[in-house]
Amino acid sequence: MGWDGDSYQARFDALAADGTDVHGEATFVTRFSPASVLDAGCGTGRVAIELARRGVEVVGVDADASMLATARRLDPDVEWVEADLAGFDLGRTFDVVVMAGNVPLFTAPGTEADLVAGCARHVRTGGVLVAGFQTDRGYGLEAYDAAAGAAGLVLADRFATWDGDPFDGGPYAVSVHRRPAV
Repeated sequence: MGWDGDSYQARFDALAADGTDVHGEATFVTRFSPASVLDAGCGTGRVAIELARRGVEVVGVDADASMLATARRLDPDVEWVEADLAGFDLGRTFDVVVMAGNVPLFTAPGTEADLVAGCARHVRTGGVLVAGFQTDRGYGLEAYDAAAGAAGLVLADRFATWDGDPFDGGPYAVSVHRRPAV
């Protein structure tokens, strides 16, 4: 699927101009006091750029060149990598890997476990993988939790929103999986 990064970003710019807080995901991630974050499926860099503004070392990865072109224009100091999340390997780990914005729903059907494994390989020992997505669109929590478990992660917490509201079984979940110490 091809995107127009500038058009996509314009939606968030308009929301921010109207006073909407568009940084809930970044605020959620800072709960873990990370020194480093991998923004997996970073799109135009909204989350990564805000985390960098807050002093976190961030790398953003996305498969869409247009989205990354917008991200690079908005913040050329962040490291942006064009790659398929299912098969990439940056050769390093992070305190937090975040998939915001329904990332598992934008991968090809049947490759979700590869996506989770690709992201999980970048979570340091004691670190977390955080993903927020709609659970009623053909890929649910049971499959996601199984993929995370197969990648060596354990469920640490789950919320209904990026604001940290308790998970109530609804159609959206923010899941936190941790890589346990060996």
